[in-house]
Amino acid sequence: MRLLERDDTGEFHLTDDFPPDKIPPYAILSHTWGDGEVLFRDLMDDTGKNKAGYAKIRFCGDQAWRDGLRFFWVDTCCIDKSNSVELQEAINSMFRWYRNSTKCYTYLVDVSIPSPDVDGRSIWERAFRASRWFTRGWTLQELIAPKSVEFFSREAVYLGDKTTLEQVIHDVTGIPLEVLRNGPLSDFSVHDRMAWIEKRTTTREEDMAYSLFGIFDVQLPLLYSEGKQKAFRRLREEISKTSKSKQILDEAEVRCLADLRVTDPRHDKKRIETAKGGLLKDSYRWVLSNTHFQQWHDGEDNRLLWIKGDPGKGKTMLLCGIINELKISAPSCLLSFFFCQATDSRINSATAVLRGLIYLLVSQQPALISHVRQQYDLAGRSTFEGTNAWVILWEIFTAILQDPVLRTTYLIIDALDECVTDLKLLLNLVAQNSSAYSRVKWIVSSRNWPQIEEQLAMAAQNARLSLELNAESVAAAVNTYINHKVLHLSYQKKYDNETKAAVVAYLSSNANGTFLWVALVSQALEDPDVADWDTLETLHTFPTGLDALYARMVHQIKGTRNESICQHILAIVAIVRRPISIQELATLVKLPDSISTHQDRLEKIIKICGSFLTLREQVVYFVHQSAKDFLLGKATHRASGDAFDWVFPLGLEDTNHIIFSKSLDAMSTVLRRDMYGLEEPGFPTDKVQTPSSDPLATVRYSCVFWVDHLRDFDFR
Repeated sequence: MRLLERDDTGEFHLTDDFPPDKIPPYAILSHTWGDGEVLFRDLMDDTGKNKAGYAKIRFCGDQAWRDGLRFFWVDTCCIDKSNSVELQEAINSMFRWYRNSTKCYTYLVDVSIPSPDVDGRSIWERAFRASRWFTRGWTLQELIAPKSVEFFSREAVYLGDKTTLEQVIHDVTGIPLEVLRNGPLSDFSVHDRMAWIEKRTTTREEDMAYSLFGIFDVQLPLLYSEGKQKAFRRLREEISKTSKSKQILDEAEVRCLADLRVTDPRHDKKRIETAKGGLLKDSYRWVLSNTHFQQWHDGEDNRLLWIKGDPGKGKTMLLCGIINELKISAPSCLLSFFFCQATDSRINSATAVLRGLIYLLVSQQPALISHVRQQYDLAGRSTFEGTNAWVILWEIFTAILQDPVLRTTYLIIDALDECVTDLKLLLNLVAQNSSAYSRVKWIVSSRNWPQIEEQLAMAAQNARLSLELNAESVAAAVNTYINHKVLHLSYQKKYDNETKAAVVAYLSSNANGTFLWVALVSQALEDPDVADWDTLETLHTFPTGLDALYARMVHQIKGTRNESICQHILAIVAIVRRPISIQELATLVKLPDSISTHQDRLEKIIKICGSFLTLREQVVYFVHQSAKDFLLGKATHRASGDAFDWVFPLGLEDTNHIIFSKSLDAMSTVLRRDMYGLEEPGFPTDKVQTPSSDPLATVRYSCVFWVDHLRDFDFR
């Protein structure tokens, strides 16, 4: 690698080639080419100082010097492009050179700040978003590869870096935040990575493929004039040849993986973080210095870490944070995780957990698909769904963990207590496997359930991290969350400093280390009916503790004009087998005509149901499993039993009968022959296109689950 070296006088010159193991720390320039670039021959002949591009080289050298770096690299002049061998080596090494740089400076010639004293990102952000730099093919790897990417205006004014500007960069490019945070590219499929360059261009069409060499970690000869299509064909073929260690599967393997997939836990993680208002680093980073976590992370004696705590203590977001940290600190390791959710039948069973874990392992290390194929090729999709699915999945999972090619692996399961079906089997699997393989470490989380404690105690090597025993750390994290929520409330409600301080004080003294309590109270304060001058009076009506808060929410609904409708809605949502859409809810609930035919009115009724329910993308969810448990009478608080009697005055069987009978009525009215116009029986389900106006939208739940509610209704 040839570098530029700056001396004490500010002058710089080209160095000789450094051998790979002797390359000193260096900075690197990212930019877009224009007229008047300084080339290798210009520097050799000392003729480039009058060219327009010399200013960029001078900027890079000076900025590197300010950052304590003597050496720097610029693509225009550090490569002798007249030498085809050198050009070939440079293009195949480019990603590595950017990745190994100490600093990458991105010089944006089309983003201008007239004066460095100008304050305000809004002045330059529009130009930043529209910069040509985001449209060029070669700059894709220059954004992704380096650990540190800093952005500068045409006047060399610092704008921010890849971290502080990550959301803007994500919005402009569509590149996932995990990638911008230097997460492993192996987490993303070939299709995903190819998509990142689709809207970019290169001067030579073949460079669209050549600029992806580093992103797929392949090396190929350059054949300019072969054309774009042939260049991409060669690239795909090379990826296929190395598929044992890369992210590509053949057609049959892709089909197998699709049938295995019950959910993509990566999408579940994003959904959870979004629903909770985003992940705050300061709300979870305390765990990284916790003794039990460090013993699990650094040692060999405790391969299983059980994080346990009461409802609403932030266990799920804590695990989301740990996952993010492991992605950064151990990018070459496999990281597979699963989030159980009791209210969603897709992801509340032991088989679903295993399918999710195996899916992510194979997605990251495709060679492992062979263990799945051994079973799948015999029976197809039924392998994962039949009576013996658990036994088969256990065999596949065990074979994967025993495979000598398996990389160091982290397995994480959140909310064991929300595994409704076959929890005992899942606990047995964790206990047996957590200490059996030296390359595999586990983290699981749950509430403080004796059943879980008893079975996990059978694991030979395990550590426990109790959130109650770390109350001081959790309380500090909750206080960070409180400050975040109150800052948002202050902006929204225009609190004065006195009100803001009083809200922080009340939340801090009554939260009892419970994130969910803070979230529910903050949500109530966001209500448009709560004026800023009513805030403190309203705030003091919220009792301490989740169950007491839920009891207050029930009390608020009682006696209102819509009490009966709210009671019916809560009863239905509490016992359905999966979260239902608002259209499905309208089918199952006894509603007056004035509401049943107006979806916007039903949405308002859902909002009246206190803070028990939330509506996301037209699907109704409980805000938390503890809210559902409270209404079902499963909480220890006496008011939980009272709530059950109110929601289910005639018992669960009566509500099951209502769902069953309403389902039959709806199906009798809606269903008819060949509703999707398929014209032939046996049409492949994976090829069925749902019409934009789906005739099954109101009865989809009823068609699948009516018989379950019939079974749960006692005709006697």
